[in-house]
Amino acid sequence: MAEIIDGKAVAAQIGEEIRRDIEAFVKKGNRTPHLTAILVGEDPASQIYVNNKMKTATTVGITSCTKSLPADISEKELLDVIDELNNDPNVDGILVQLPVPEHIDERKVCNAVAREKDVDGFSVYNVGRMCLDMDSLIPATPLGVIELMRRNNIETFGKNAVVIGRSKNVGMPIAMLMHADGRNETKALDATVTICHRFTPPKELAKYCSMADIIITATGVPGLITKEMVKPGACVIDVGITRITDPNTGKTKLVGDVDFEEVRQVAGWITPVPGGVGPMTVAMLMHNTFKAAKTLAKCE
Repeated sequence: MAEIIDGKAVAAQIGEEIRRDIEAFVKKGNRTPHLTAILVGEDPASQIYVNNKMKTATTVGITSCTKSLPADISEKELLDVIDELNNDPNVDGILVQLPVPEHIDERKVCNAVAREKDVDGFSVYNVGRMCLDMDSLIPATPLGVIELMRRNNIETFGKNAVVIGRSKNVGMPIAMLMHADGRNETKALDATVTICHRFTPPKELAKYCSMADIIITATGVPGLITKEMVKPGACVIDVGITRITDPNTGKTKLVGDVDFEEVRQVAGWITPVPGGVGPMTVAMLMHNTFKAAKTLAKCE
């Protein structure tokens, strides 16, 4: 049976480390780090995600607030709000909860956030630096995946890794961080990476996965990864999360991309859903906020 990688426990450990570091940072005379979230519309899932982030911020010693804006706000009005926060010396981190309404250009919004306050790491500046293996604010979910493997001593150097999913905010950054040179600024993991996606034929996907020492899946397709696709002893990181209805009970539950109960019988390590990558995303957002605060403090 696979060893279960407990994302909640690792996230709690990281949170405590950040809390202690912030306490020391403030004792040196620095301002308490501050995070502002922008929530456009009333999507229930987005509201839950933002509330969880704000609660965690309080736990680690980061002050925070949420700007809730109507779903029909114009793109220009939203960009004006972001510009105001960019110029607010008391704000260290800005995150715009995605997705935004369809009439707003998501990429334009992400690029509007000041690069030094872009704690989501979604701006072209931070993405570009990450892809060039330079120090940057890295998207929280990919950073959380990498940190989970580091803290669980998963061997990556020269290993074969398959990343399933090529989204610009999750799959692509994970692939970059997995394959890049660990001697450079991102401290990447030196694996040999294959990227698969929705147009990868199922037989090809199964072939690539069966050769992989590490499988990282981020598609939102429940049950995509089955026992037969996994090499014995492989590390399986499940980033996918989907709410489904149990046909027998009528109740809803959260599941990942991996057939957890079956795959855990052959894998060496596996993350659960929920309780795996999700808590790490929030923890690394706090890490990025504190990193941004330290950078801004040096500039003042």
